[in-house]
Amino acid sequence: MTGEKRGFTAAAYGVLAGILSMAMAELAAALIGRPQAGPPAAVGSAFIDLTPGWLKDFAIRTFGSADKLVLLLALAAGFLLTAAAIGPAALRRPRVAITILSGVVAVAGAAVLTRPAVLPVDVLPSAVAVITGVITLRLVGRLLLSRDRVALGDFTRNDDGREGGHDDRFTWNEGREKAHDDLLARKDDGREGAHGDLDRRVLLTAGAGMLGLAALAGGGSRAITALRRPGVTAIALPRPARPAPPLPAGTDLAVPGLSSFTTPATAFYRVDTALVIPQVDPHDWTLRIHGLVDQPVELTLREVLARPLTERDITLTCVSNEVGGPYAGNARWLGLDLAALLRQAGVRRGAAQLLSRSADGWSATTPLETILDGRDALLAIAMNGRALPPEHGFPARLIVPGLYGYASATKWVTELHLIPPGGGRSYWTRRGWAERAPIKTASRIEVPKPFATVPAGPVMVAGTAWAQHRGIAAVEVGIDDGPWRQAQLAATPGPDTWRQWKLPWNATPGRHRLEVRAVDATGAVQTSRRAPTIPDGATGWHSVLVTVT
Repeated sequence: MTGEKRGFTAAAYGVLAGILSMAMAELAAALIGRPQAGPPAAVGSAFIDLTPGWLKDFAIRTFGSADKLVLLLALAAGFLLTAAAIGPAALRRPRVAITILSGVVAVAGAAVLTRPAVLPVDVLPSAVAVITGVITLRLVGRLLLSRDRVALGDFTRNDDGREGGHDDRFTWNEGREKAHDDLLARKDDGREGAHGDLDRRVLLTAGAGMLGLAALAGGGSRAITALRRPGVTAIALPRPARPAPPLPAGTDLAVPGLSSFTTPATAFYRVDTALVIPQVDPHDWTLRIHGLVDQPVELTLREVLARPLTERDITLTCVSNEVGGPYAGNARWLGLDLAALLRQAGVRRGAAQLLSRSADGWSATTPLETILDGRDALLAIAMNGRALPPEHGFPARLIVPGLYGYASATKWVTELHLIPPGGGRSYWTRRGWAERAPIKTASRIEVPKPFATVPAGPVMVAGTAWAQHRGIAAVEVGIDDGPWRQAQLAATPGPDTWRQWKLPWNATPGRHRLEVRAVDATGAVQTSRRAPTIPDGATGWHSVLVTVT
């Protein structure tokens, strides 16, 4: 085998060793019931925690809901490139290669130890990855060296013409490696092809075995995780004591291409920091209320379900939503009255913020006044008539109308801590986001789409607008910098939901610019000033360019 081929083969087997070590680590994480302890999840989560706000905003703006997948793929690519470099190193300097591999996986182990609610057993998957990688690299290294040495013994001749034996004293250095490659290049009595085919089959068999073991480990980890996933559908939801009123006629304008008034759970946006969705067992879940309260409270899910529940239609918006962006959705939520729940614990003088924490350690701070001022703030347990899906916070999450999600919508919530002013900072406020996060008045054009081509004649322009807890009073559309035209508004059940709008337009041939702005129920007109999402939400008017033929 030439040096070039040997290096390529060793790199390939280094990659296979890396894949196998990660697959075995994921299997170990599944077996201990801690999928978040797997090296990819731990390193990815630590990376997200260290990500500055501007980079997080760029990732969401560029990749949307696929940002976590892109991160995992980037981490995987980096690890496999490292594994490809370790493979050839394992032939010449096995101790150095093993040290590098151990160092790479040690980073994952260190990342595991930084995670919230870490357990000693969480380092086991990283240890399994190191052991698997070391064993695999040693076996592959010996296999490749043995193949070359056998070839050297079989197909080289001494100066006296006698067939040479295996040189056990052969060592890998630059001069001898070249001589070794030159000797292997000589032809002999026809036995070279047979031996080469045999050795090639051995290497291919070893590679196939590694891939097979990796596939079995990966499939096993997914199967075990699925079997241990808590049963969401097994929860029987009681009828609400305070049901939402029926939607008024005309809340949905039924314009083709326009978002429906109620967003299905499967289409509802998801923006959070969880690489691995927390799988919370509803039988073990508790909510702890403490801090500046007269009487700390701890509730189980069964106790929550036994209490009078409130149902409301509420629109949520992410602070990362750009002007005209997709990160807004409306649903019918069912849950406990959050203000009543806090008052039951007894809100003490000096309490100014609610610090909420999730099962994966994420946190949010919410101004207490926005919960106690009469709006329908909820500890939500259901969405659109069904228990919360895991990706949207099962078994419980917070909903506070009028605030961006980073300050009001903690998923997988397990703790409510009442604190004084400045008594604590949350996940994103520590990274420069604003302490107070009222949702800005916003509107967007959904029909026609940007850069669409439409036929001349009657065209329906339509979209949505929102100003949660203030409500939308008017929507105006401008065409080619002409005068603002009043759009027709859909009905709305209240100020906490978005509102659809539409405007018939007699389109003439050519390129046209359509622009929209909204007026909230206080009479304030949506600002035209462009501002980024950081630190407290984007502003500006949404516009689209269309071509009329």
